[in-house]
Amino acid sequence: QVQLQESGPGLVKPSQTLSLTCTVSGDSITTNAYYWSWIRQPPGKGLEWAGAITYGGTTYYSPSLKSRTSISRDTSKNQFTLQLNSVTPEDTAVYYCAGGRRWYDYWGQGTQVTVSS
Repeated sequence: QVQLQESGPGLVKPSQTLSLTCTVSGDSITTNAYYWSWIRQPPGKGLEWAGAITYGGTTYYSPSLKSRTSISRDTSKNQFTLQLNSVTPEDTAVYYCAGGRRWYDYWGQGTQVTVSS
């Protein structure tokens, strides 16, 4: 059974960089045809896809966040990471990692990130 777990700081100051890690267990992030995404949900709003990294290491980003977002992976730790630069209070959200062959087969429980001074 594939399980995902997000980790990272719950509070980030404006203009700083948000960094979150998703640890995957139960399968390798390099398994053929698996895609691993970051999704967020601001308070009172719907889900927003931020970006993804494929089993081969190719990255895709939301056009609205592309200039501030970087997704990377550590295959030795079976983890992938989201970095979001120059955060503002509008980046406050529950952040989820998700993955699988159909992109969203498996989800983490989500982690609350608040941007505030």
